Amino acid sequence: MGDEPLVRWDWIWRNWDTGRPDSILALLESHIVMAFLPVLFGLLLAVPLGLASARWRWLYQPTVSVMNVVYSLPSIAIFIVMLAITGLGQATVIVPLTFYSLAILIPAVVDGLTSIPDHVRSSAVAMGFTPLRRLVRVELPLAVPVVLAGLRVATVSSISLVSVGALIGQGGLGYLFIDGWQRQFTTPIVVGIVATVLLAVTADGLLVLAQRLLTPWRRA
Repeated sequence: MGDEPLVRWDWIWRNWDTGRPDSILALLESHIVMAFLPVLFGLLLAVPLGLASARWRWLYQPTVSVMNVVYSLPSIAIFIVMLAITGLGQATVIVPLTFYSLAILIPAVVDGLTSIPDHVRSSAVAMGFTPLRRLVRVELPLAVPVVLAGLRVATVSSISLVSVGALIGQGGLGYLFIDGWQRQFTTPIVVGIVATVLLAVTADGLLVLAQRLLTPWRRA
């Protein structure tokens, strides 16, 4: 790399928004889509699966065991296998990351629901709450802190793993790592690292804020 500076600011300005799919802004937008959709899909699937696992405890261990096996598989290997099914598109990254999110969120939902004291449920029943109303008005709100803790882990993990998809041509900001390495040019690498970290910190901060808004009794 010789006397090349660590960061060339002129390169960043020129490549921020060129209208091409490899511009920094386009890669950032792609990264956001591929990172947050799996978490959203994972949450939508984890809530009913978690409710079922909390209701029928015999279902919990097999479900978590399957998800743990999936989570232990190398992401790049799954991406390559998915190429034959979904082709060279964003779904090749989104589908595996959805399962990774599930592996984190199902235990979070179950732990959140099982952490609710029995006397709280008994009080809701004594007040005439139906099972559905008790779930919506009492159990899910009280489970929010634990679920959001799992959601924070799943979100940051997803943001990180998207970059691996660059090895198959769908990695968002991960493209900058490969581009910089191939050209022995550090600026894209630094930009990719900083943008990924800022995205993860911002997402985590927003989830912390959401938790504070959704659980005002904890502040009190």
